[in-house]
Order: sequence, then C-alpha cells, then structure tokens
Amino acid sequence: MKSLQEQDPELNKYLELETERQNLNFELIASENFASRATIEAMGSVLTNKYAEGYPGKRYYGGCEHVDKVENLARERAKKLFNADWVNVQPHSGASANAAIYLAYMKPGDTLLGLDLAHGGHLTHGSPVNFSGITYNAQFYGVEKKTGRIDLNIVREKAKEVQPRMISIGASAYTRDFDYEGFRDIANEVGAFLWMDMAHTAGLIAAKVLNDPLPYSDVVTTTTHKTLRGPRGGMILVGKDHENRLGVVAPKSGRVKNISEVLDSAIFPGTQGGPLMHVIAAKAVALGEALQPDFIQYQKQVKLNAKKMAESFIERGYSLVSGGTDNHLILVDLRNKGLNGKIAEEALDRAGITVNKNMVPFDTESPFVTSGIRIGTPALTTRGFKEEEFTEVVRLIDKVLQKPTDESNLADVKKSVQEMCKAFPLYNFTTV
Repeated sequence: MKSLQEQDPELNKYLELETERQNLNFELIASENFASRATIEAMGSVLTNKYAEGYPGKRYYGGCEHVDKVENLARERAKKLFNADWVNVQPHSGASANAAIYLAYMKPGDTLLGLDLAHGGHLTHGSPVNFSGITYNAQFYGVEKKTGRIDLNIVREKAKEVQPRMISIGASAYTRDFDYEGFRDIANEVGAFLWMDMAHTAGLIAAKVLNDPLPYSDVVTTTTHKTLRGPRGGMILVGKDHENRLGVVAPKSGRVKNISEVLDSAIFPGTQGGPLMHVIAAKAVALGEALQPDFIQYQKQVKLNAKKMAESFIERGYSLVSGGTDNHLILVDLRNKGLNGKIAEEALDRAGITVNKNMVPFDTESPFVTSGIRIGTPALTTRGFKEEEFTEVVRLIDKVLQKPTDESNLADVKKSVQEMCKAFPLYNFTTV
C-alpha cells in the first residue's frame, strides 16, 4: 500500500501543518493534552478494521478473540486506576457516555439538577440546546457571585424545590474541587441519583490530588483525553460495593437487572452500535501509562503549575473567577482589563498561544464574545513546563493582552513562544 504522503499529499500536508502547530505553539486549552506516540500508534492500528458489536465473550460478529483481550485489558486497567468495581470503555466520547447515563437512570421529562453551563457547567448537563435539556426537565444550581464557588446550602434548597430524579456534578470551567460527601447527603435527602462527570479532572482524581467521587456517586463518567492524556473517547465507572438502586426489571424473566447490565445495555444497543476497537486499544495504552509512578508526579505538577499561573495573573492585576484554582484550570475575567474573550483569544492565537474564550459567571457578553478566557496546564506540563516556565507564559500572555492589536508586539511574543517550545520538544516525527 502507498503511504499517506504518496496517496494523499494534500491531506498529508494538513497533518504536517497541524503537527508543526502543536510543536511550536503554547497549548493552553484546558480540555486538551498531548497523547503519547504509543497511544497514537494504537489508535492508527489495524483494529480500525474490526467490527465487535456487543461485549467480550458476547459479540455479534466472529473473529473477536483478540479484540476481546484488548477490551478486557482496558477495563481491568481502568478498574485498577480508579479502584472501580465495574467499567465500560466503549463510549465514543464523554457525551456518548453521558447519553447512556440518561437512558439508564431517567425517563423523558424527568428532572435533572446540574451546574449551569453559564457558571462553568457542561453542555450535556441540561443545556437547552443539547439533547439533555431538550429531553429532560433541566434545573440548575450555580456559583455565588461574590465567591465564584458552589454553595451546597443553596444546592440543597434547590434540590428540595425541584425534587430531581438525578443530580449531576462536574464542570467544564469550574476551578475548585467538589465536596462529594456533601452532594451525596443532598441526593439522599431528596431521593435522587448522584452522577459525577469527571471528564476534566479524571487524571487528577486518579493520582489522588483531588477528591474521589467514586465512593459517593451512583455512577461516574469521564473522557479519556484531557488530564488522562489518552485518545478522544469516554468511559463509565461504578465504585466498589455500590448499592444497586436502579432496580430495572427485565420484561420477559421478571428478574431485576444489576447495574452493570443496565449500563452496558445503555451503551450497546441503547445509544451506540459497534465500538471503536482501535480507540479502545489506545485507551488501554493510556490507562497503562496512568498506572505508572511518573503519572502521579505529572498530575501533581499540573496542579502546581495551575496554582503558579493563578498567582502570576493576580500579581499582574487580572481577576480570576473564585480567586484561584484547586485543579488544572483557571478562568480569567477580562472585564477589568477592558477586553473580552473573543479579542483575547484571537490576539493570543496570532502570537502562538492557544486558549479559548469562555463565559464567566454572570457574564454580560454573549457566548460568541464572552468576558473571559479559560486556561489549562495539562498540555504544557506534558511538554515538561514547570512553575518557572508558566510564570514566563503568563508574562507573554500579559504582553499580548496589553497591546492585542499591535502586530509587531504579537510577532515578538510568537518568537519567544517558539523558542520556548523548541527547548521542550514534543513530537520528533513529521506527522502523526
């Protein structure tokens, strides 16, 4: 067979350009990271050819004896990493995993109580433009204007008022840790299921540098990229010795299904067809990497770097939502600098610094403009950046934002960015 470069030079060129961008830019989007070469190789393997509908030992296709071992390996590694009793590694994405949770635990019209997207929540936790907000009665709790933090007393009152079938925790732009025991108490008080979506913080949780949701949650979902540093995909997990409160009765036998059967069925055939076996193989690689001792040190450094960034921004007069961070990200409110997120994102991008514009709580701008930017440390920490380098990263961001329309200024910053990136090489191959 011809190589990609020979067969499709146009596409190959785009891959080369993207590899160059990743090599020479500061990647600061909080939901992005750099997968290892081994993970990338597994995802580009011959397993992309294999259909494997069903589960190991119970497939609807022949020839699955090897992919069964791959999936079981991924499941066992995930169980060990998170001290889980049961895992499903088939979800194509975090959103796919979340869709299965709704199917398993709720009926259309049931009430969900989750963190408001405008306050740092997630699209699939009840946003009115998402299936979760269209199909279910989505109600929200938020952060307090003064502190930028969740007040569980207010969450409790909201839960009593709306009587949810399920309470969701998890966020895409919340900079503090969660009190899972407190949320469990609220869920018990109103008779709700408790679901944690740890997509952003899974790696930090695995390394035990953040609180662990598994002992308190009925079910947990996650992505496998972000802080886990794996391929793009999802997982569902249940903690050890967790009470089975679903009580779903099988229509023919009358037998009460256990939680693993219900959740497995919610993925296949409930919301997905054939699993992506090449991605599951890549998940196994990344989970194996996460079980190594250096992964814990990496996560500790992710957190230290975020703390240093927060301190450096505050020293330069920036306003941070919640006043700092407990995890891998910070949320910068730019209004006191006379800027909005759109202007900041575009100027930083021209200088080789990749962030995303982001709503801040009680924002006065539209989601297409926003008043803030979201910044995360996982990707640059993977490159080897530590506190000293992140202090310099903040200096360069500040230099851009002081003169966001000065192209000479942006060019100077971009030169500095590329020099730092070359000192911390990422991928030493032309294309991935």
